[in-house]
Amino acid sequence: MVPIVSFIGWQNSGKTTIARKVIAGLQAKGFRVAAIKSTHHPDIIVDRPDSDTSAYREAGAQMIALLAPDQLVITLDNPQIKLADLAHRFFTDCDIVIGEGFKDEHHIAKIEVAPNAENLLRDKVGGVIAVVTNQQISGENIFRSDQIDDITDFIVAGFLSAPQETKTVLYVNKIKVPLKGFVQDALAGTVCGFLQSLKKTDAMQDIELRIRLKK
Repeated sequence: MVPIVSFIGWQNSGKTTIARKVIAGLQAKGFRVAAIKSTHHPDIIVDRPDSDTSAYREAGAQMIALLAPDQLVITLDNPQIKLADLAHRFFTDCDIVIGEGFKDEHHIAKIEVAPNAENLLRDKVGGVIAVVTNQQISGENIFRSDQIDDITDFIVAGFLSAPQETKTVLYVNKIKVPLKGFVQDALAGTVCGFLQSLKKTDAMQDIELRIRLKK
């Protein structure tokens, strides 16, 4: 599964600036980077009320895609989807996903951006692996806001240096099903063994299998 690192911090902490610079640094190293931002503001308008896509929404479409010559916009009504599931569904072609927000997401690595030494989020939420601050605080993996190269190298070393091991992920009705290691290996081995007998399956790196059962 594509690795995820999310930048967290209180409002106006500068996390967008740090995340943007890190994304540029990762891209300069040749990595394909996706970005996902969380917001608490509802009713974000990405198309005009009188547009064709708005008409599709009013007609009952649950997912709408708008394809333009320079971009693709996909909207879902109240998806209630977690960051890891979103990354797996839409960004498997990327090397890493950089998030902004998602401080309450469990099992997601987080880097806190803290302009002040008080009221640190690392003391309140889990998964904080580093802190970016210009204040004097104790702990490991503390970076200043001007150490973008060091922050980028820290992410590369932790998430992008080791060869990706075989990872099998199972979703049933859009809900992730936990799999133990031997189950992952058994399922992957069965599917790969079957595919090796088919055409156009040389040099397999990523396999996606969807099964829609009859009702």
